Amino acid sequence: MLYVAVRAARRAGDLIARAFDERDDIKVHQKTDRDYVTDVDQRAEALILREITQHYPDHGIVAEESAKRVNPDASIQWYIDPLDGTTNFIHGYPHFAVSISAWKDGKPLLAVVHDPIRDETFEAKNGGGAFVNRRRLRVNSEKRLSHALFASGMPSYQREHIDLFQRRMDLCMRSMDGYRRGGSAALDLAYVAAGRLDVYWEAGLRPWDIAAGYLLVQEAGGMATDINGATIDLEKGDILASNSHLHGDVCKLLKSA
Repeated sequence: MLYVAVRAARRAGDLIARAFDERDDIKVHQKTDRDYVTDVDQRAEALILREITQHYPDHGIVAEESAKRVNPDASIQWYIDPLDGTTNFIHGYPHFAVSISAWKDGKPLLAVVHDPIRDETFEAKNGGGAFVNRRRLRVNSEKRLSHALFASGMPSYQREHIDLFQRRMDLCMRSMDGYRRGGSAALDLAYVAAGRLDVYWEAGLRPWDIAAGYLLVQEAGGMATDINGATIDLEKGDILASNSHLHGDVCKLLKSA
């Protein structure tokens, strides 16, 4: 299954990378306020769906650009984001990824996050570790909150929660060393797994935004929960990822907001 997911992600990534060099021809549609989809998202998703359904026709599929779930009662569910970071893609900002994950009975089985611009493929299997281009990943070992580099963001469709987001950001900016806003939840989580970021949190995301990155962080020795420290709920979409040394302190910060 992991081989199929990696192959699908890389093929979709090739399509996206080619289109990125010819952005003048991209067709952009607005789904909701500040939430966009392009014909490239749709073509990449169709490619991934063909790859997965060819091998696993009985599996369930939850995909960002699809109108409805496929086989919603199946034990194994695939979560697919064909282009995580569409706004970046539209603006020519080279930070976006393909995200594919499979979960069984509510538990993650495998994860792939592919960055087509840097040609980095992050992958993980439950119990098998996490890797980028075959190199083992480990979360950073930073223990000091004041030295931590964190990432966050707020989905475009969550503008009504901007006051809470700003309170959380204020506390984190005052307590940690630096902040990065990547614009791709899948890559932010992959970067925590790779030790490039110490902490990432965000609220109100979609299941396909975090399903793959969640497993990458865990398999790299990190912790991933909801913002309150409870077991993650993909449908709610709140996530806090870090190493075990920092997780409790960041959780307290976010709760205090």
